[in-house]
Amino acid sequence: MTAHTHSAGADVHTAGAAEIDAAAQLRAAERADVLIKARRAKEVAPAIARLTTSKKNQILLAAAQALEENSARVLEANAADLAAGVDAGMGQSLLDRLALTQERVHAISGGLRQVAGLADPVGEVVQGRNMPNGITMKQVRVPLGVMGMVYEARPNVTVDAFGLALKSGNVALLRGSKSARRSNEALVEILQEVLRSQEVPEDAVQLLPCETHDSVQDLITARGLVDVVIPRGGAGLINAVVTGATVPTIETGTGNCHFYIDADVDVDQAIEMLLNGKTRRPSVCNTTETALLDQGLADADKLRVIRALQEAGVTVHGDVAELEAVGASDIVPAVDADWEDEYLSMDIAVALVDGLDAALSHIARYSSGHTDAIATRCFRTAERFAAEVDSAAVMINASTAFTDGEVYGMGAEIGISTQKLHARGPMALPELTSTKWVLTGDGHTRP
Repeated sequence: MTAHTHSAGADVHTAGAAEIDAAAQLRAAERADVLIKARRAKEVAPAIARLTTSKKNQILLAAAQALEENSARVLEANAADLAAGVDAGMGQSLLDRLALTQERVHAISGGLRQVAGLADPVGEVVQGRNMPNGITMKQVRVPLGVMGMVYEARPNVTVDAFGLALKSGNVALLRGSKSARRSNEALVEILQEVLRSQEVPEDAVQLLPCETHDSVQDLITARGLVDVVIPRGGAGLINAVVTGATVPTIETGTGNCHFYIDADVDVDQAIEMLLNGKTRRPSVCNTTETALLDQGLADADKLRVIRALQEAGVTVHGDVAELEAVGASDIVPAVDADWEDEYLSMDIAVALVDGLDAALSHIARYSSGHTDAIATRCFRTAERFAAEVDSAAVMINASTAFTDGEVYGMGAEIGISTQKLHARGPMALPELTSTKWVLTGDGHTRP
């Protein structure tokens, strides 16, 4: 009996050791894969930087056509990802971000065509002058180099990142989420097929392993191989990348977006803008997450706003007593997280505020600095709101949904930057370049 018990214990110990060894092997293989691909990216970066504008546009247009011709292949892979997501209990907002349709594939291809039609930033002279000593100096745009992307769920980002990276002369090193693995693999395979057909190094776009979270750390600490990392996703992902990276990062922020309805307002128009910002596509970062209603509005108008949201299927969170006082019902009690975080769902936080000062104070405290909006008929109120709200985008009598690189005429976007250095707001081609100074003399020496 004792011998049997000892044998069982030994078996358990051996099995546990085998699992640890397997995990270590997976970890080592994944790290090696990331570094190999990063080195390849660094090697081909000069060739990509030298591509002419016409060649880059030719590749982008060929990629757009190839994606549409291979849409069935992409949708089949995406269907498998969606099924796995449902089995894993993925929330509806994440499933919406993950989902591709024929229409969305067409939109992704359209984004590449739009990027092809945009001006090439590489080589653009930002400024220049002739120095008194005869030296000509100019500051020109140059590619960043190897651009790492870490992102969640949305496979469209795979193509957006490729298109913008290529047009700005950069190499795309992509670390998507495990939930979109099959979709991303199909998309990158198609993009690499196009690159090969155009006799351009296929390593201009590469997909990194995503079996463990450690591969993110491998990417963001590959200093010397990766020139910049851009995280795109939830607050947890962004914070992990920004705080853990040794590679320079460009921070794209979450979208805790506010919509303030002033007392002097066209209420019908305000309701239409609010509903558009909240319900158009609740899972994206430009969604309205908090509505601030001025106390100066008539109670009947406050109630109209709340009921319009509820009738549209939006769950309203707030101070129950405060909102019931204007006649509202079915209010979910708000906690701190309701004011601080994105819902990315058919939920919204609603608060009554005592004038513009209170609205500005609330936004300053809780906004993520992405997009905040006002509905008002008063020019001076709008002017002050625009001047004092410290966000990447401010909307005056417009839905928060307009913060989008495609809407801004940038084609696809790499993300919405909420930081203040290098780039802010939707980032597209110019934001994916740096600059260098070129001075041309004639045997000049400095005294």
